[in-house]
Amino acid sequence: MLICPQCKFENSNTNKFCQNCGASLTQKVCPECSTSVPLNAQSCPNCGTDCGTVWWAIIGKQATGGDGENEEAISSLSATPINSHLEVGSYLDQEQRYQLLEPLPSLEELAANTEVCIKVLDCQPYQISPLEAILENCQKGLVTPSVEASRIPQLAKPYIALQPQGHPGVPPIHDAWQQGNLQIVLIQDRSNWPRLLDLWQENTTSSLQLLHWCYQMTQLWGVLEPVNCCQSLLDVSNLLLDEDQTLALGRLYSEPFNHQSVADLPADVVDQPSAEQKQALTIKALGRVWQSLFRQSQRTQFGSIVQMLGDLELGKIETIAQLRSRLEEMSSEIVAPTIETFSPTQEQYTTAPTMLQFDELEDFNAKNDDMPTVVLPMQLSSLQDTGHTDVGRQRHHNEDYFGIETNIKKLELPKTRVLQARGLYILCDGMGGHAGGEVASELAVNTLRQYFQEHWIGNQLPIEETIREAVYLANQAIYDLNQKDARSGVGRMGTTLVMLLIQDSHAAVAHVGDSRLYCVSHKRGLEQITVDHEVGQREITRGVEASIAYARPDAYQLTQALGPRDENSINPDVEFFEINEDTLFVLVSDGLSDNDLLESHWQTHLLPLLGSGTNLEAGVTDLIDLANQYNGHDNITAILIRAKVRPNLDSQR
Repeated sequence: MLICPQCKFENSNTNKFCQNCGASLTQKVCPECSTSVPLNAQSCPNCGTDCGTVWWAIIGKQATGGDGENEEAISSLSATPINSHLEVGSYLDQEQRYQLLEPLPSLEELAANTEVCIKVLDCQPYQISPLEAILENCQKGLVTPSVEASRIPQLAKPYIALQPQGHPGVPPIHDAWQQGNLQIVLIQDRSNWPRLLDLWQENTTSSLQLLHWCYQMTQLWGVLEPVNCCQSLLDVSNLLLDEDQTLALGRLYSEPFNHQSVADLPADVVDQPSAEQKQALTIKALGRVWQSLFRQSQRTQFGSIVQMLGDLELGKIETIAQLRSRLEEMSSEIVAPTIETFSPTQEQYTTAPTMLQFDELEDFNAKNDDMPTVVLPMQLSSLQDTGHTDVGRQRHHNEDYFGIETNIKKLELPKTRVLQARGLYILCDGMGGHAGGEVASELAVNTLRQYFQEHWIGNQLPIEETIREAVYLANQAIYDLNQKDARSGVGRMGTTLVMLLIQDSHAAVAHVGDSRLYCVSHKRGLEQITVDHEVGQREITRGVEASIAYARPDAYQLTQALGPRDENSINPDVEFFEINEDTLFVLVSDGLSDNDLLESHWQTHLLPLLGSGTNLEAGVTDLIDLANQYNGHDNITAILIRAKVRPNLDSQR
């Protein structure tokens, strides 16, 4: 099965072009010069840019002797195990899909229960991997998990268990198989990512940033503990940083005697761990890693860190919760002088320290729901956006309209990096037919843009009264046009509105109607921020059960819209909030949100867009295609905004 790189449509292996969008399934495009490149090429023949799909292959050798039944099952999977030296250009698998980019040493001489790691080139990157097929078949109930269990190496099971969580610190798994007495696992190649130690030892890296990385280690500890992979945090060379300087792991290491203890897999796929296997590492080991980082980087330790490391070694700090609390206290000591410099007479939404909530994944750490918050000053590190609108498959004209207006100022010096950003994002879904709905939506967008150009002054968000005044002005502009043209009844034009305003790490949303704002983050997943102004929701607020409220024939009729009536008939919802973590904001018309489309597909179409390396323009195109595939009955519009934040390390200087 071939997965289209553009629309994710499933194609037959014989297809040369996607049957859904027409994209090539035999060529790819160089991201640098747009030259067509064969799928099995490592680099572009025109400009030399690396554009091949490279994986990090972990090859582990099992000890022979033991479970004869298991050995027989493993051996039956491969009549030709890897047992000799392989040169660059040879293939790791019998299907000749994964080509070696580095020589593979003789595995005959490799000691039992040891591993080697090399890079391999995926010569069939659009082909679904055998492991993906196995897991998909298990989910669909096409095979029993116990039948497929012998085909999944033990090295792969922690990755599989953690994959649904989508934690950015854990490398995703692509493929895995057993070949003779070898376990082979292919994961994301992070070999070129920056090492934590390198930035740790730089003099420009502040103490607050060091504490922030320590806190991220405690977060990862909570993620890894249920799958017995805390050992992954104890190898300094395995601690990396992504493009946003967030802590990440190069790979997973299982703790001794825990290779069969993996959470979140079916009971008949994973053997039940014994009492001995359940013994976990203590956080004292994490303290020794921090000591090693300071020792290798020769960084000076201030008093609070020395005390914390000593308490860890003596066992005075016994739990992750206690350790987080200690880190909270130390970070508060550092930022306290900064907080005091902000005058209480300043406006509410000036750029100031914010509360960074370090909540754990619910599935892994429900027991720590009462975790204390850590006070860290946050600042915007990047702001990217894009928008797109489409007529859909049934309408003859497009009544949707959107507007994006941003202003970004960046200052970067050796010891200072400041980003000041302002963004205005407006989406309107018009109504009133041809020469009605599209006029109303465009008029609303342009009226709001012009208003904020004149009234959004200074580096702070407009107050609620100002935002409301802007919405009322847009309503009045459409209402006056209706009155002028003597429109009546259903002929009166109008529009919905959803509008997002961003000033640095602060945001405000205003909306009227059923166009929506969603937020996506690694911590909270998908959240619908706005509540539709429609009859069904109105009845729910009055105490009617949802099933009864939406059984009404007029349940989806709007209770508010801009333009049909004067300003006394509308009451826009306005909400302010802070951007405390990397967030993808999604503004959509109902052509995209209908039938819970985003709720069903956010993990595949929105969550990946949180990464800086992903293309927002391609992402919004994929959303439009998705809506046309499953909805298509209405116009479709989406605006995507990717806001990334980081600790404000400059504020303490």
